[in-house]
Amino acid sequence: MPVTLSLLQFPLSQLQSLSLNGSSRPCLLRKPTAFSLTPRRTALPPIRAMKSLQGRVVCATNDKTVSVEVTRLAPHPKYKRRVRKKKKFQAHDPDNQFKVGDYVQLEKSRPISKTKAFIAVPMPPRNVRKTPEAVPEDLGLPLESQQT
Repeated sequence: MPVTLSLLQFPLSQLQSLSLNGSSRPCLLRKPTAFSLTPRRTALPPIRAMKSLQGRVVCATNDKTVSVEVTRLAPHPKYKRRVRKKKKFQAHDPDNQFKVGDYVQLEKSRPISKTKAFIAVPMPPRNVRKTPEAVPEDLGLPLESQQT
């Protein structure tokens, strides 16, 4: 005896226990075309996490353009060990101030040309020793050894 009732007449709790082929376990129903049991969600804009990058200038021969190599660590797909991955980006250098070997920060901007969508910004040097500040000799307080 075929079942001719519409699935729209049953609440969700009865649909899950409904068996169309007479067996005791519930059957897997096809996805209905007229309606969806899950509420539709509005499309969210994609998350763009990488706004700025850091790298080293490897080529500065072009006018107002530097080539910057960015190194990142990524897990190997098979061995799960972190591997260095390098990628080169073209960046805008309006004053031609960067030389090969300089460390720069790449800020995302509007497309400047076919290959340039970053602006090179100088970074403070990383491993520079700070000069020791002059410590005043007399603080105006007597030391314990000088107290009598």
